[in-house]
Amino acid sequence: MTAITDQDSTEHADQPDDGANRARAAARPSPGASRGERAARADSPEPWDDGLIARRVTETADGTALPARDSRPAAPATVPPLVYDAPLRSRLEALRELVGLSRTRLDSRTLSEAGRVLDEASARRRLSGQHTVVAIAGATGSGKSQLFNALAGVTISETGVRRPTTAAPIACSWSDGAASLIERLGIPPRLRRRPLPSGDGESPLRGLVLVDLPDHDSAAVQHREHVDRILALVDAVIWVVDPEKYADALLHERYLRPMAAHAEVMFVVLNQIDRLPGEAAEQVLDDLRRLLDEDGIALGEYGEPGTTVLALSALTGDGVGELREALGQFVSERGAPARRVSADVDIAAARLRPVYATRRRTGLSEQAREEFADRLADAVGATAAGEAAERAWLRNANRACGTPWLRLWRWYQDRGEPATGRIPARAQADEEATARQRVEQAVRTVADRASAGLPAPWAQAVREAAARGAQGLPEALDELSVRAGVPAGRPPRPGWWPVAVLSQASMTILQFLGGLWLLGQIIGFMAPNLGVPVLLMVIGIVGGPLIEWSCRMAARGPGRRYGLEAERRLREAAAGCGRARVLDPVAAELLRYREVREQYGRVVGA
Repeated sequence: MTAITDQDSTEHADQPDDGANRARAAARPSPGASRGERAARADSPEPWDDGLIARRVTETADGTALPARDSRPAAPATVPPLVYDAPLRSRLEALRELVGLSRTRLDSRTLSEAGRVLDEASARRRLSGQHTVVAIAGATGSGKSQLFNALAGVTISETGVRRPTTAAPIACSWSDGAASLIERLGIPPRLRRRPLPSGDGESPLRGLVLVDLPDHDSAAVQHREHVDRILALVDAVIWVVDPEKYADALLHERYLRPMAAHAEVMFVVLNQIDRLPGEAAEQVLDDLRRLLDEDGIALGEYGEPGTTVLALSALTGDGVGELREALGQFVSERGAPARRVSADVDIAAARLRPVYATRRRTGLSEQAREEFADRLADAVGATAAGEAAERAWLRNANRACGTPWLRLWRWYQDRGEPATGRIPARAQADEEATARQRVEQAVRTVADRASAGLPAPWAQAVREAAARGAQGLPEALDELSVRAGVPAGRPPRPGWWPVAVLSQASMTILQFLGGLWLLGQIIGFMAPNLGVPVLLMVIGIVGGPLIEWSCRMAARGPGRRYGLEAERRLREAAAGCGRARVLDPVAAELLRYREVREQYGRVVGA
């Protein structure tokens, strides 16, 4: 098979083109030139100040003479920069906010693609909006350089049998003002060309910057690096395939499938159909469409947006006009740069989806918060503290309203008991260890519930925030239990206590009076009358315990309320401490995730 493709690398790298040689020769003063002519030539500026070299072509491949391009200097062209529409600007702004909010939570490798898209979108926006940069890419022997020449109307990129022939990308611009775009691609001035001028003076491809790339399957590593670098910068791509390599796995897996989102800015051209007999070209073209569909590439059929698939022969010119017409319409719309950037944003958003999107409802429910507060309250012994406060209140009531004889008996018992009711130091240490374990368990539980359903980086951030808050939490709860526990001193007394104490004192006085009366009768100091003193003593003896029992019944309600109030204070103190140290940092991380989730929704256009 005769190979039909690219330019020899040695020719591009080491030999200047003929047009440049002739331009320098024309600019060089001849030995017989006058001094005035030499000065005029020395003062003249260098031609093509937009960075493009005028290619002087005097003869085409078929021997037809062509007029030479005028190499006189052209006035610098001022072109307006690219302007994105409002939806794309909003998506780019959201992506920038998303990257900024995520730098402390995600590693740089995860955000690298999004950062690259933002940088390239910003760089492309500052450049010409009147030009569309289209790269011609293909495998060795696909004939992309021959198609490049056919579109330009003149031999610019050399073709030959030697492989690989294209060592560096060549740019061809159909209008002025594209120098900055070509410089962005890293193409030096010696590899920049002009196409053959059209007869009507206005080319249908005006605004096109066509770039011939090296082979993407070249054996030379630097050639593939050129391809990968420039494909990430151009506005659109023309993929040239041939009947032998159109199903190459390298092409589909490395390039077409990952670039499926760029379907609207891609052309897929089946070249060399002149080598296919009969209806074989249509069969190969149908099979190519099938492969593109399997790659996830939308095909621009029936007026729908997508990839344009064509069949042509760059050698015979069959179908080249159709490609030129489609390319002219594509360039005239001037929407390819924005569509390319939008597709890049789609790809970056798809890669970031695992670290932002989740199908589960996330966050802390009220039930989880209440259970966390209950666990902390149990750790500080809020229930036990409330019960202790209640017992203290009842004990104080019994002491205040009890009979003197019972109070004396209790005082004697308390004095005579050995100090065996004290809590041993080891038991206290065990209680502290158990309380610490309860606090740690409560923190782990609330962290697991808060991070449930979150993407891995944000779940890790939530757990780390909870772990940081748990440091020193047991000690802080211990201090709170001391400050917010049972108040020092006696519990407050209700208003009826003085009446009860006075009544109890009256019963005691009646007992003393009855006893003294009986004693006076016994010693003969008073007249015998057993009824009244016995009655007084009976009233005192029965009335004292009765008043004590009544006070005990009446004290149950206030004692219970006093204990519940003590328990409530301790619970609120523990919940406040846990909220400030654990729940608030966790809620801040969840709020940050919700913010980035909203920004991610704007990026994907939701």
